[in-house]
Amino acid sequence: MLKKIISGGQTGADIAAIDAAIECNFSYGGWLPKGRKTENGPLSDKYQMQEMTRGGYPKRTEQNIKDSSGTVIFTHSKLTGGSRLTGNLAESWGKPWLHINLSQVDNKEAVSILSSWIKKNQVEILNVAGSRASKDPEIYTKVFEIIKALLASSSVRDKCAEKTA
Repeated sequence: MLKKIISGGQTGADIAAIDAAIECNFSYGGWLPKGRKTENGPLSDKYQMQEMTRGGYPKRTEQNIKDSSGTVIFTHSKLTGGSRLTGNLAESWGKPWLHINLSQVDNKEAVSILSSWIKKNQVEILNVAGSRASKDPEIYTKVFEIIKALLASSSVRDKCAEKTA
């Protein structure tokens, strides 16, 4: 059963997942680059996440993969750049990973796919990655809604549903 959501705190998919976990009173965390770096400047201290002592985005990405039991990558296209690196690093660490192309599925389908994949792979700590906001202005809203719906589903837990009811 899913116990925690982690990410690297970047704008877009990463922080959307963390914000959904916070709204649902669900355990969250993850590693941030040194300086709490995001494309919009340092991530606010209101997010209780760990900062790397050295290294940038790739080191943070690798640490989050190592600390998770599975990674989901959200995009609106094929994997490129940091998202492709995330998939490659997950493979190199022998960790299960899933790419959800949001241009091919709607939010409801994405929740169903993700929920089934989490069960199949017995993911307890889910690392959420994907496009940053500057490259995909729609990604934050979609990932926030998907992770919130996932956390509200009875197959995962029901605290978020109780909070939003």
